[in-house]
Amino acid sequence: MLIQRATLLDGRAVDIRLGRRIEAIADNLEPVAGEDVLDAAGGTVIPGLHDHHVHLRSAAAALTSVRVGPGEVRSRDALRAVLAQAAIGVDGWIRAVGYHEAVAGPLDRTVLDEVSPNVPVRVQHRSGVLWTLNSAGLAAVGLPGHPDGRLRSADPGWTHALQRSDAGLGEISWRLSAFGVTGVTDATPDLTAEDVMDFAEARRHGELRQRVEVLAPAKRILHDDDLDLDALADWIGTRHRQGGIVALHCVTAMQLVVAIAALRQAGSLAGDRIEHGAVIPDDCLADLRDLGVLVVTQPNFVAERGAQYLTDVPADEHGQLWRVASLCGAQIPVALSTDMPFGDADPWAAMRAAVHRTTPAGSVLGADERIDAATALGMFLGAPEQPDVPRELAVGLPADVCLLAAPPRDVVAALDASLVAATVYDGAVVYQAG
Repeated sequence: MLIQRATLLDGRAVDIRLGRRIEAIADNLEPVAGEDVLDAAGGTVIPGLHDHHVHLRSAAAALTSVRVGPGEVRSRDALRAVLAQAAIGVDGWIRAVGYHEAVAGPLDRTVLDEVSPNVPVRVQHRSGVLWTLNSAGLAAVGLPGHPDGRLRSADPGWTHALQRSDAGLGEISWRLSAFGVTGVTDATPDLTAEDVMDFAEARRHGELRQRVEVLAPAKRILHDDDLDLDALADWIGTRHRQGGIVALHCVTAMQLVVAIAALRQAGSLAGDRIEHGAVIPDDCLADLRDLGVLVVTQPNFVAERGAQYLTDVPADEHGQLWRVASLCGAQIPVALSTDMPFGDADPWAAMRAAVHRTTPAGSVLGADERIDAATALGMFLGAPEQPDVPRELAVGLPADVCLLAAPPRDVVAALDASLVAATVYDGAVVYQAG
């Protein structure tokens, strides 16, 4: 394939020849016989975006799940009505996602039994780390006597009793291609070798059109009610001795403080990651810098959940939420991601959130954490092995590129998915705007 009349981010006008890898970048390249030609018409060509923290199977399952977040449901009666009308899946379950206490208060099996039909129902908290099952659901996973029905997402003791399905994976992949995404890092903590093989098969058959990096078994979710410093440090040390990095899920200040202490006790390794870093107090910045860990964060939640933060989080702590600029200023490696499906899958929206940090109502949350647009774009251009280092198009790299229907200045100014004109994965066009 030959892309003609392309513009690189640095403003150079070039032609780009692609096989499975980038074969040539030059001022003028002539088509060879039988070669497909894509006219960029002066538009910008960049490396395909990489989303550094997603959950592919959860995103696929969310396509057929009922949404019960604050944006859709606002009372217990409304929750009852939504669940009563929900379709039962082929696995016999009603699967609901996005729940937050703002809907109808804390949720447990008793409350869920009152508002749900007498079929297995499981409701996921919008944080993604907790499910609540009704009594029928608990019986279905072999836990009829569970006291409250609140089960952790990463616990294989009950999740392995659920029917696995890859239905919807192709639809999710197509949506990612429309955003210019050619690679993802799946951060689901309990993925198995079989899951990795399934992703590879989906890629081989063309259902999955992104390169997939998997964090498991490096990922560990921390919970405020179960923080064991010595056990965490021992686990980190074991992972490091086996030659692996660690990725620690931290969404509260307490979790981050324990993660930092455990990394200090065990010693950090190049490539170690803090996932989310939703709350980072000022006095943790120096520790993160000294440890050399990467923070993979999601400022898109400022845009998606900012109204709730303004209600729930004291004003003097707003600057600690989903930090980016202060991490960069402290020379802490940073990469961006969407946390799809718990966040919106559009990486361009996440970039805009990092630049503007506006809530749905237009308030600015954490103004000092804003970054410039070019930096935000670069935080989705890193390779999985170096997420904080933006890739540049170069001969020999995989032929994964995104063509945008505007010159670089306009692309950076807009940061909008509507500019994606074509996405090329592994040398083939997998998306082209109609």
